[in-house]
Amino acid sequence: MSARIYAAGTGRILRQLRADRRTVAMILLVPSLLMVLLYFLYANVPTPAGQQSLFDRIAITMLGVLPFVVMFLITSIAMQRERTSGTLERLLTTPMSKLELLGSYGSAFSVAALGQALLACAVTFGALGLTTAGPAVWVVVISVLVAMLGVSIGLLCSAFAKTEFQAVQFMPLVVLPQFFLCGLLVPRDQMPDWLHIISNFLPLTYAVDALQEVSLHTGVTGRMGADIAVVAGFTVLALCAGAATLRRRTP
Repeated sequence: MSARIYAAGTGRILRQLRADRRTVAMILLVPSLLMVLLYFLYANVPTPAGQQSLFDRIAITMLGVLPFVVMFLITSIAMQRERTSGTLERLLTTPMSKLELLGSYGSAFSVAALGQALLACAVTFGALGLTTAGPAVWVVVISVLVAMLGVSIGLLCSAFAKTEFQAVQFMPLVVLPQFFLCGLLVPRDQMPDWLHIISNFLPLTYAVDALQEVSLHTGVTGRMGADIAVVAGFTVLALCAGAATLRRRTP
């Protein structure tokens, strides 16, 4: 893997992203605006004595779910646009390898994900009063990792789509089952055994679990470290699978 080609690819995608102001606004603002909506939705729900408020319990989870959904959607469409415009095919005739190409996408969108996580956490912790036992910096780190996971899975799914519309159709197939089974709607230990087993194979489960560890513990726990390692492993695996399945020619 050439560092020079990889850096040039990352710079090209960042310049394209900067010129697309609507996409930048969607990446940066949508999670923060949805967190504000969530706050007012739960603002008048009473909290039993000695328990975590419903907003705090839901918000810490959504700080992982929203970056995953937004980055999956944007990345899969952006890569499909590169394919239909012929840019992807031209790039793959250069010395740039498939892994360098997808790595460049992952790096460029991870920069955007960092800005997204910083803004969402600033709004949620600062303006909306979210409280966690652990430091907010770990929430930022996990949110960025989850966004990178969304980028890598979005790149992988785009390889199996022929149009931008087909890329969007992967969302109910890939994203929604993870949302239902991650433990947000029903605690995982209360799920039927077969659903609990399926959730063990879904990466968003481990991201949500790591965020809940931050909300309940003041320091880094072994379980949190293992959850983060699993999310990072899924990200690398999806990126490598995306490189292996990337077609050189547009059908």
